[in-house]
Amino acid sequence: MNDKPLRWGIMGTGGIAKAFADDLRLTTSGVVAAVGSRTAESAERFAEPRNIPTRHSSYEALAGDPDIDVVYVATPHPLHHGNARLALEAGKPVLVEKPFTMDAAEARDLVELARDKNLFLMEAMWTRFLPHVRHIRELLPRLGDVVTVFADHGQWFAEDPGFRLFAPELGGGALLDLGIYPVSFASMVLGAPERVAAMATPAFTGVDAQMSMLFGYAGGAQAVLSCTLGAVSPTTASIVGTEARIEIEGAFYAPASFTLIPREGDRSRFEYVDEGRGLRYQADEVARRLANGEVESPHMPLAETVSIMTTMDEVRAATRT
Repeated sequence: MNDKPLRWGIMGTGGIAKAFADDLRLTTSGVVAAVGSRTAESAERFAEPRNIPTRHSSYEALAGDPDIDVVYVATPHPLHHGNARLALEAGKPVLVEKPFTMDAAEARDLVELARDKNLFLMEAMWTRFLPHVRHIRELLPRLGDVVTVFADHGQWFAEDPGFRLFAPELGGGALLDLGIYPVSFASMVLGAPERVAAMATPAFTGVDAQMSMLFGYAGGAQAVLSCTLGAVSPTTASIVGTEARIEIEGAFYAPASFTLIPREGDRSRFEYVDEGRGLRYQADEVARRLANGEVESPHMPLAETVSIMTTMDEVRAATRT
């Protein structure tokens, strides 16, 4: 870690920005030094209860702030690409909230810019850095050949056309906001699929309210994934192998416990209880990589982020055929 905590500038003042700022208090790797919003009033409302010293009334001002070390982009999905470009062009390392961008083309553009400028860039898929997920990745060889990955993410939201998840102009829909977790989880275990099948049910505004996905991989493995805006689902996940399986209790994408169940023999349960939402671990990862002079994380590499966005594009294309 750095001798001094990283000075974070948060771009955006929504729910995930608040959760990140609050969780950052649980670590010594960084502090929120500034916040930027489209209005001074919004920045003030966000900053005042959190004692954030600097408040900017534009994203451009935040990106250009010389007193911040790294930018966290936490604006609505359609703004991720433009906001991340602002920060990168200002010479700032960037953590971009998931989904990284609206599509793979935007993702490739950001990765190319970051590499041209030799700047750190990472998708804020915070699940990757949680202690239980890191443990699971260590245990994967004990499963034998992975046959199937199951994961779902369903939440209930009141049907409000102004709410961002139902608003097309705000990147609404179940896939981008909720489905990114199962898709990224499957990518972590199995990589990029060779075949993608999907079925979507539209919401009253036309965005996808529910999405079911079936991915096929070289060697015969499959991933069975789903997401919905209309109901609270189990939000569990399982990795099934020839020698054992792992079952993650809901919500699999947040701090959770899991069980390793061998084909023969006794099962082992691993309990993880965490203070806060779990977002601090990705902040610690950014601090580690920047301290080492690295420009990406091996746990959430940029090539995989582009691959995941490509898969998301393929899912949407599959629902139109």
